[in-house]
Amino acid sequence: MNDRQQIILQWVNDKQRISVSELSQICQVSEVTIRHDLNQLEQRHYLRRAHGFAVAIQTDDVDTRMMSNFAQKQKLAKFAASLIHDGETVFFESGSSIALLAQYLADKKNLTVITVSSYVASLLKSMPCDVVLLGGMYQKTSQTVVGPLTRLCLQQMNFSKAFIGIDGFTDTTGFTGRDMLRADVVNTVVAKGAENIVLTDSSKFGQINLNPLGPVGAFSHVITDEALPETFRQQLTNSGIKVSLVG
Repeated sequence: MNDRQQIILQWVNDKQRISVSELSQICQVSEVTIRHDLNQLEQRHYLRRAHGFAVAIQTDDVDTRMMSNFAQKQKLAKFAASLIHDGETVFFESGSSIALLAQYLADKKNLTVITVSSYVASLLKSMPCDVVLLGGMYQKTSQTVVGPLTRLCLQQMNFSKAFIGIDGFTDTTGFTGRDMLRADVVNTVVAKGAENIVLTDSSKFGQINLNPLGPVGAFSHVITDEALPETFRQQLTNSGIKVSLVG
């Protein structure tokens, strides 16, 4: 993805729907060039084309997000579960890949899972682990809690590992998220200094979102799929982050 396409994607994500002519003015290139860029971005499932417009395809609904690259996300979740040990207390954020972790915890003993996601908590009801569901302002679509009360709860909790979802990453922006309040939750988690693990499919890399998650150096491990471009793998490695590519 080139710099112009990153700018286009940022505008599409911010406005949800934007015309080809407006993008042409923003980028100072012809509408033909914009249409070519939009075709490439649509082929990579970053947005949707409509007549004369580009439309964001992102949604906060967990079931909908989970169905995107579902088989790959299952592999990522299974690998991530192998990093969780008996007797640990771990934090699960609200990403769709993280939600799938719940089905791979059956063999864990004396495990405690702290989460801000009621969706994740419901998936854990049949698992042999203790579940701590934090309080806060409830976002109905994403089925997660956010806000000052959530931040206060997190500050009182201790955990050894945190599994976190992202919405974007570039070398210049670092990890980013679409929702300001959920980004605040992630940044509260990251500040606690646990082993912070990003769990996401490779489609998020190259995308730009408004809210920074980080700093990058606060993350120790990224688990993603083998389609991750080598450029991003090298950028993460240069930042001291372990990268696990799951086939």
